[in-house]
Amino acid sequence: MNITTVGIDLAKNVFQVHAVNEAGRKVWNKQIRREQMAEFFAQLPPCLIGMEACGSAHHWARKLTSLGHTVKLMAPQFVKPYVKTNKNDAADAEAICEAVARPNMRFVPIKDIEQQSLLALHRVRQGFVKARTAQGNQIRGLMAEFGLIMPKGIRHVAQYLPELLEDASNELTGQFRQLMERLLQNLKELTRQIDETEALIRLWHRQSPACRQLETIPGIGPITATALVASIADAKSFASGRQLAAWLGLVPRQHSSGGKQTLLGISKRGDAYLRTLLIHGARAVICRRQKSAEQTDWLKGLLERKKPNVAAVALANKNARIVWALLTTGRTYEAQYCAGAAAI
Repeated sequence: MNITTVGIDLAKNVFQVHAVNEAGRKVWNKQIRREQMAEFFAQLPPCLIGMEACGSAHHWARKLTSLGHTVKLMAPQFVKPYVKTNKNDAADAEAICEAVARPNMRFVPIKDIEQQSLLALHRVRQGFVKARTAQGNQIRGLMAEFGLIMPKGIRHVAQYLPELLEDASNELTGQFRQLMERLLQNLKELTRQIDETEALIRLWHRQSPACRQLETIPGIGPITATALVASIADAKSFASGRQLAAWLGLVPRQHSSGGKQTLLGISKRGDAYLRTLLIHGARAVICRRQKSAEQTDWLKGLLERKKPNVAAVALANKNARIVWALLTTGRTYEAQYCAGAAAI
């Protein structure tokens, strides 16, 4: 019983494990409880282990790697075509075991503890921002029911609401004023939580040479740089900058057949959070350069031909490729860098 490849269908308490030998024949397909996982795989000889990149996958990947195994993580959508019959835990584990052995399979880089901790900060900050936006919209909507309209923008809520509550000429009741005061305090507390979380992210940013390197790219600041470094992990796992841009969903979606190329809008695959940060950063660059009239030939020509939103996505795509180049080569950003001239 020489086990060479194992597929694990992760779960909360009971994991399904499928193992095959060097001939690709099934050795066993059984369930293992969470508390038995480490002891069970410590007794196995080193082998290739495949898992879907889902909840707790990076934890188990680090744990099993420390036991001497080779662990590969895959996106669930790449495993689904290998499910032969109806979906169940045994069939999923068998499909994972089959998919991990494919030579052309694309794998997800395993993140270390620091990278996961940084991404946790980003997710928490993102949740606070959404909660603050929802709270501001709720305040704005409730005040509008009484004919009191505030300008758009989250900062205007904290600026205008106290003045409206102190104005005795409007028809607001005392109970409603107290309710709005409570919502305003909650809004300020969310803002404080966002600021404190951003301070932790910026501290990590100052300690990371790779993040400071990416910050020099126009349109990328500390928030985007730290999110990229923590999410990409090893940039050399991507064959090219275009592959990184495709991983972020910044390349056209295709529906081509019979030699006819049909390109659609951007695919929007991958991490929506990273894609949003890159596109918003590109919009800020376009807005600033339109006002100052300091545009490069490429960006100026692009804005003359395309709409601002299309230009923002194109610039985000270009920045993603630059990020890959800087992380893989260790070079510093040069605005007028020319690859052909550097080769000479």
